[in-house]
Amino acid sequence: MNKLDRLIEEALQEQDRDILHQTEELGYFALGLKQFSGKLGWVTWVLMIVQTAMFVAAVWCGFQFFGAAETLPALKWGLSAATLALMAIQLKLSLMPQMQADRIIRELKRIELMVVRQKS
Repeated sequence: MNKLDRLIEEALQEQDRDILHQTEELGYFALGLKQFSGKLGWVTWVLMIVQTAMFVAAVWCGFQFFGAAETLPALKWGLSAATLALMAIQLKLSLMPQMQADRIIRELKRIELMVVRQKS
C-alpha cells in the first residue's frame, strides 16, 4: 500500500472504509478466480470446460503423433494436436479482456468513492 492509499483510508469514515476494502486492487490469481462468479460466471465455466477438453484431446493427438510410423497418420495427428492446442490457448486468453475490464471497474468505483467523499 502506498502513501496515497494510506492517506485516503485515514480520511474515510468507517462505512467508506468498508467500501474501500471491497474495491481494493486484486492480484492476478484473485482476479482470475473472480471470473467464475457473478452474472457471467457460467460463461467462464463453459469456456474452461471446453478449453480443458481441447487440451486433453491435443495431448492425446500428440501421443498418437509420436507413435505414428508413417507420414500420413503422423501428419493427421500432428496437425490435429497443434490446432487443438492453439484453440485451447485462444479460449483461455479470451478471458483476459474481461479481467482487465473488472480491474478498470474496480478503480472507477474507487474514484467514485473519492469524489463522493470530496462533495460531503
